[in-house]
Amino acid sequence: MIYPIVMYGDAVLRQKASDIAPGTDLKQLIEDMYETMHAASGIGLAAPQIGKSIRLFVVDGTVLEDEPGMADFKKAFINPQILEEWGEPWDYEEGCLSIPNIREKVARKARLRIRYFDDQWNQKEEEYDGMQARIIQHEYDHIEGKMFVDYLPALKKRLLKSKLTDISKGKVDTEYRIAAPLKK
Repeated sequence: MIYPIVMYGDAVLRQKASDIAPGTDLKQLIEDMYETMHAASGIGLAAPQIGKSIRLFVVDGTVLEDEPGMADFKKAFINPQILEEWGEPWDYEEGCLSIPNIREKVARKARLRIRYFDDQWNQKEEEYDGMQARIIQHEYDHIEGKMFVDYLPALKKRLLKSKLTDISKGKVDTEYRIAAPLKK
């Protein structure tokens, strides 16, 4: 099932997501999240982006075949906890399915160590670097109630204000289905 993507301005994107009870059957939800992400040509999707404030995100970097280590980078992260981030921060232009048609450079640390459960509820602790780390950091931010625009300088945020306001009102063109804006 393909879910509509929640847009910037929806409160669910600003909430710290709740832990999921160990052993919860997430098989269908994870499949639906992959289907939703692929239909929107994304490489990562967090549960808050489909209106669910739970600590779950999926990644699929296999389309970035020119990037090292991406050939098999497809997995689900349940109840993840970033334990450590280190290395020289590097800039890269990021985008987000919840903030369509806006891309900006964001500096993130090069490496991370994360503890999480996989889709079979096996606990893992792994290290990632480069593009893999960046995708994880971006999606992890979503379950912490943060978005990539939060890292932008104040001037850049002011310049984007009208575009972000339009997105929050549903005035945006996308190739994928978006959730109706919340009535205020």
